[in-house]
Amino acid sequence: MQRESISELLSQVAHNSATLVRNEIELAKQELREALKSISSGVILIAVGGVIAFAAFLTFCAAIVIGLSYVMTPGIAALVTGIALVVIAGIVAYIGLRVIKKSHLAPQKTIETLKETKKWLKEMT
Repeated sequence: MQRESISELLSQVAHNSATLVRNEIELAKQELREALKSISSGVILIAVGGVIAFAAFLTFCAAIVIGLSYVMTPGIAALVTGIALVVIAGIVAYIGLRVIKKSHLAPQKTIETLKETKKWLKEMT
C-alpha cells in the first residue's frame, strides 16, 4: 500500500474544491433558469389578459362618461371619471409593488449548499 504525499492530497483537495464550486455555479444557473421560465410564462399570460381587459376597460370608461353626462356636463363627467381612475390606478400599482418586493428570485438551494460547502471546507482546514 502506497501512502499519498501531502502535496498530492492537497492537489486532490484543490481539484475537488474547484469541481464543487463549478457544480454550485451550475446549480445556481439552473435554479435561475427555472425561476425565469416560470415567471416568463406568467408574465405572458398577464400581458394577454391585460390587453383584453384594457379593451373592456376603455368601453366601460366610455359608458361611465356617457352615463354621467346625463346629470352633469360631458367635460365634468370625463374629469370625474379620470380622477377616479387615477386613484384606482395608484392603489393597484402600490399593491403590485408590494407583490414584487415579496418575490424570491434568489437561488435558495444554491445558497444553502454554498453554506454547507463553506462549513465543510472550514472543517477540512
